[in-house]
Order: sequence, then structure tokens, then C-alpha cells
Amino acid sequence: MNEQALTITYLIAAILFIRSLGGLSRQETAGRGNLFGMIGMALAIGATLFHERILDFGLGGAAIAVGALVGVAMAIRVQMTGMPQLVALLHSFVGLAAVLVGISTYLDHQPSQYLTPDGSQSAGAMVHLLEVWVGVAVGAITFTGSIIAWAKLRGSMSGKPLLLPGRHLLNLAAVVVGVGYLAYLFIGASGTLEGVHGDGLMFLLIMTGVTCLLGVHLVVAIGGADMPVVVSLLNSYSGWAAAAAGFMLSNDLLIVTGALVGSSGAILSIIMCRAMNRSILNVVFGGFGTESGAKASGEAVDQGEVIETDVADLVDELRDANKIIIVPGYGMAVARAQHPVWEMTQVLKDAGKSVEFAIHPVAGRLPGHMNVLLAEAGVPYDIVLEMEDINEDFPETDVVLVIGANDIVNPGAQTDTSSPIYGMPVLEAWNAKRTVVFKRSMASGYAGVQNPLFFHDNNRMLFGDAKKSVDAIVGELKS
Repeated sequence: MNEQALTITYLIAAILFIRSLGGLSRQETAGRGNLFGMIGMALAIGATLFHERILDFGLGGAAIAVGALVGVAMAIRVQMTGMPQLVALLHSFVGLAAVLVGISTYLDHQPSQYLTPDGSQSAGAMVHLLEVWVGVAVGAITFTGSIIAWAKLRGSMSGKPLLLPGRHLLNLAAVVVGVGYLAYLFIGASGTLEGVHGDGLMFLLIMTGVTCLLGVHLVVAIGGADMPVVVSLLNSYSGWAAAAAGFMLSNDLLIVTGALVGSSGAILSIIMCRAMNRSILNVVFGGFGTESGAKASGEAVDQGEVIETDVADLVDELRDANKIIIVPGYGMAVARAQHPVWEMTQVLKDAGKSVEFAIHPVAGRLPGHMNVLLAEAGVPYDIVLEMEDINEDFPETDVVLVIGANDIVNPGAQTDTSSPIYGMPVLEAWNAKRTVVFKRSMASGYAGVQNPLFFHDNNRMLFGDAKKSVDAIVGELKS
């Protein structure tokens, strides 16, 4: 395949990627969007593999085969509860790829290519070195930051923020090292031909190590409640790292694809932060739950007695109710209860009840986590409403079923100034005539704070596994 054919194929692939993003914006077109993305990626890989500059077809084919096998194995084995950590892990692959491309591209250029005959730095060389610097720095932060996010989401690390003394100075020092290396590339290495591949390579590796540590430090300082924002931020970082790799390789498709991922991830991060009433800088550098004397430990406070209910009493209330809202949370994903919840919804709707789902933007541990769970169960999107569309409906609601959610229905976000989630917009479920919270225990949510809703007079607690509880409710309703 010659250059002209490659360019045309890349253009078609880029259009398919754009169509893919457009399709993924709606449940009804998500399947078609995924198909567009797969076709576009297949075209891109095939065109690259069969390009005339590829000298070893067997090696490239073997690499693709190994990657495909790993991807299929991971996709088959992952459960919906493990999707957030899988996404974070995949982001780390993109970051590592950008680092390796940057270093190899740096080594591929001979010292004479960086300098003019009189020993000064050429303009083209300076642009190329800037591309290497951006690709390696952003890639390294993405690589290690994503691994830490994966460990936190997986439970291998605590979700509490780890705040080192002078953490902002440590971050600043890492930035200074990175900028200092860039200055060295532009000024220091231009005096000698040997400097580029000698000291220049050593300093590049040092900068890579420092930015890797920066990625670790940035994410360990972020608490569990901010993980959905962190995942979307890392998604954006991986896009910019891919775009930087595209510039280094003069690959237009990588540039376009990276820009699409980077910009969409940035937009999603802004949306998530608005949903939490916080700024991106506060998320990245703040350490959730540590400002204004707030306690991030979520130590239990005696707020009264909770009132328990059972399946029989809840079924009686559901039969008497006209309007019901279901608030899904991460606990529903853990219990794999989305299919029984949809079955319960169908039974209630067949009985003439109005049933809707209320989705908070940061519910779960991945942006859109609950939307994906409900779509997997076949819940039609017209009864799935976002927070700003459904909050005003709670006062007219007879029963709200909170299934595995905690922080997103916490009234302390509006009333408790000492709460680490104070100011975060939440689903105002407590305004309904009755709320029923499905939980295994009285443990706090991912933000590590207790929920006063549990102690409200109009709230009932249904303890136990959510799937078993919903199955029992469905059985009672059908009988």
C-alpha cells in the first residue's frame, strides 16, 4: 500500500471514529457506534500493516495477534464491576506506548539531524524534541497514574487520599525537572553532537522516571469519591499522549484519534466536576475530603436508630404506590442485580405503576457506569433520567428504592459543612414520601462518610444481598 492509499484509508478510519463517538452518545445507537469504531480500527491496523514501509510483516502480524488475544481474554473475563479498573489499566497501556515511542523516536534520529552545520539547533529539530518531550512526559504520568487508579478501584490500595507533607512542592519540583530537561534539549545539547545521544538520553530517562513518580503522587493524593473524575481525566491524558505519539511518527490518524479521545475526555471531566460542584484543579491537587477541616475517615456518628423493613412490608408499600423511582449505585453492580431490578420494574409497570430510574453522573466508579449496567439489562433509556431532570419529581414520589447507592443520596452534601462531600449536587431522594435503602450493612460509601438519610423517619433499611432481595420482591409481586 502506497502513501496515497494509506492517507485515504486513514481518512476513512478517522471518519468512522467520529461516527463511533456520535453513536455512543445514545443508547439506541451505541451498538452501531461500537461497530463503526471496530471497523475503523481494523482499517487503520490493516493499512499500517500492509504499508510499503513495513519491512517485517510477520513481526507486525505477531504483535497484533498477541495484542488481540490479550484484549479478547481481558474482555471475556471482566465483569461489570471490574469495568472501571479495566478502563484504567487500558489507559496505562496507552501511556506506556507513548513513552516507548518517544524514547525510540529520540534514539532513531542521529545527532546530525538535530544540528545545523554550524552546531546550532535547527527549527525542525526543536519541534521534534518538543514532541518527544510532550509524549514522554504525558505518557509517563498517564502510565503510572492509571496503574494507581487501577489499584484503588480494584481495592489493592486504600481509597483514602495519601497526602504527603509538602505535596504541592513535590509536584512543583517534578515539573521543574521536566521543564529543565526541555531547556537542556533546546540549549544545552545544541553545543555538541554527542550531547543528544549521550547526556541527552540520560536526562530523558531521568525525566521519564520523575514524571512517572509525578503520576503516582498525583493519583495517590486523590480520594475514592473522585475516582470517576480521575478515570475520565486519565482518558483525556491517554488521548493527548496518543496525539503526541502521532506527531512524533508523523501519523495523521494517531493525531486525529488522540485529539478526539483527549478532547472528549476533557469535556467529560468538566461535566463530572460540575456534577460534584468542584473544579478539575481541586480534584487533581486537593486530596478529596481534606479541606476546611473535613474528616475523610467517615467515622460513624450516633444519629439515632435506623428502622428496618422486610420484603413483605416493602411489597405492600409498592402495591399501594403510584410513582416509584429507583436509584441504582455501585452496590447494585456488585450484587449483579440489574437484571432482577429490570424484571421488578416490568412487573410494577404492568401493574400500572409509574417507574423511573434516577442516575447521578458520578454513580459507580466510572462515568456512565450505571447507564451501562441498565442498558445491559435492557432498561429503555426513556425511563432513565439524569439528576437535574428528576430531582424535582421526588416530592411527588411515593417510594424511592435506593439500591446500593450511598454518597449520591446523602443529604449531608447540602446541610453538613464539615462533610467532605458538602456542596456536591446529589439526588434529593429524602424528599419522597418513603425511601428504602438496600444495603448489606451500615458501612459508609466510597467517599468514607456516613449518610444521615439512613436515620430519617421516612426511611427504611432493607439489609441483605441486593439481588436476593429484589428476587424475593419480584416473587412476592407476582404472587
